[in-house]
Amino acid sequence: METIWLRVRAPFAAFRGFQAGVYRATSRMIPPSAAYGLVLNLAGIEMRGPTNTVTTEIRQDLPRLRIAVGSLSESEPEVATLYQQLHSYPVGASGKELSAKTHGAKFWIVPVRREILIDFDCVIGVQTELQGVAARIRSGLCGQADEPRYGLPFAGDNNLLIDRIEIADSPPAARWYALIQPDDPPQKRSCRLTVSINRTDNSQTTSRLYAPLPEKVSSPPETVWVWVPSDPA
Repeated sequence: METIWLRVRAPFAAFRGFQAGVYRATSRMIPPSAAYGLVLNLAGIEMRGPTNTVTTEIRQDLPRLRIAVGSLSESEPEVATLYQQLHSYPVGASGKELSAKTHGAKFWIVPVRREILIDFDCVIGVQTELQGVAARIRSGLCGQADEPRYGLPFAGDNNLLIDRIEIADSPPAARWYALIQPDDPPQKRSCRLTVSINRTDNSQTTSRLYAPLPEKVSSPPETVWVWVPSDPA
């Protein structure tokens, strides 16, 4: 199985799960699902399905990869918040009297507070049994890919671009996020990270319970790896 290590740095990042309301939180670490999407973008592998639908779906024939994520920062990234006017859809019949005034446009605009991470610095481990995927990632980073790519790589939010993505020859010392096992005691800073996304049916989105290792290690244990988008049959 071929392995590649990517260091990703961004001045700002945000990894928000599906959520509504006036406060939108972010995970403190890039979820495996977002790391997977970034890797496919670098490799020039299109993950969008047909674009003539109301919601752009994710293709079902994408390659399965093993993903590990870890923090290279000495501590958790600093979290800041900003306010933004968001166009959204109300829950229930709220604001329906405003609909006619906008002639079919979105009529529910509210101020929302959103979390962002500052000075984000992480490592992504990628393992694949498929020949050529690692080579495509390297070619994509060098601007030598033969396949067209969609858009620019971003740090979880398409307003937040990445400063640098570098390939490491070996895994750097990082505070890896490990899957919490059924018999494990409660872990500090445990969190749920999404592993696969279903854009049309959120009940089919999968997440796993993680916690960062207490110390930085350069040899990530087996518990940090997860198959994305799903385990092999």
